[in-house]
Amino acid sequence: MKKKNFQEIKNKPVAELQKELVGYRERFRVLKFDLAAGKVKNIREIKEVKKTIAQILTIINNKESRK
Repeated sequence: MKKKNFQEIKNKPVAELQKELVGYRERFRVLKFDLAAGKVKNIREIKEVKKTIAQILTIINNKESRK
């Protein structure tokens, strides 16, 4: 994820971040199954999706701990 995208995510409310997290987790699940089936051409995308999930979780945890 680029720095610009990270700043955009940081400014979103927790509810919206949780919705995005569900989408990224679903995308990761699909990529894992496709990888096992040999359909994935861009393995780097898996790494990027995992990183994005981790960043969203970190932002959510930081926002919730500040409450």
